[in-house]
Amino acid sequence: MKSTLLAIALATLLPAAAHADLKIFACEPEWGALAKEIGGTHVSVYTATTAMQDPHRIEARPSLIARARNADLLVCTGAELEVGWLPVILAQSGNAAIQAGQPGQFLAARYVTMLEKPASLDRAAGDVHADGNPHIQTDPRNFIPVGEALAARMASLDPAEAPRYRAGWAEFRARWIAAIARWEKAAAPLRGVPVVAQHQAFPYLQSWLGLKQVAVLEPKPGVEPSLASLAAVKARLAETPAKMVLRAAYQPARPSEWIAGQTGMKAVVLPFTVGGDAQSGDLFGLFNSTVSKLLAGLN
Repeated sequence: MKSTLLAIALATLLPAAAHADLKIFACEPEWGALAKEIGGTHVSVYTATTAMQDPHRIEARPSLIARARNADLLVCTGAELEVGWLPVILAQSGNAAIQAGQPGQFLAARYVTMLEKPASLDRAAGDVHADGNPHIQTDPRNFIPVGEALAARMASLDPAEAPRYRAGWAEFRARWIAAIARWEKAAAPLRGVPVVAQHQAFPYLQSWLGLKQVAVLEPKPGVEPSLASLAAVKARLAETPAKMVLRAAYQPARPSEWIAGQTGMKAVVLPFTVGGDAQSGDLFGLFNSTVSKLLAGLN
């Protein structure tokens, strides 16, 4: 009896054990930012890449493997975007919880309608993805189904904090829907505007805003344009002019600047993901900056 009373007394005097944060390994900045919006201070998010890196071509460094080893949840784009480096990290991490088919692995591309699915696969055609174009983060509407699914996954992995994740998602979703309406109203002048892309990186952005892509500088996806291929694009643009040439912040400037100088188009650098420029510190800043830079390209 005395021992029972002593145990109760100690339990009331000792502080409760702190709840461990859900440890999230995000492959790209947009998914790290989304997880933070949902989880707030109740998650610990490590982002494996930056906006100034090509997400197709990342080195599977020991530091990334160490981070993956301790993760509760891996959040990546999927659709083969990380095929050149993520399998190595998964294999060497030894973390069974985040392997394919496990609740700890979350691939955002599974929750959106994919564009540019190839009718057949031919690697001679360049960096073609079997599941479609993986750059889904350039359309803010895609964050709604992805965010809903991610919040549910976080809640299932960390049931003690499930009410907080649901509340965080509901609050973010309301602000996000309102922001999309503002962006679409501001971007109305962009509908039907002809553009050129340096890399086939913007089909979701174009679908959202109604931009009309008339040419791509890369002769094949993932293949840097040569002077000859750029000259061929210049000749086509003489017949089908465009207003601006778009490139992501991580891409080399020379191809788009060359074609802009030759044709009189504006060269527009888009942040592409969180951290891509000074204004893109979070998801809201990312699309504030994207829309404003596109509108500036009209002038």
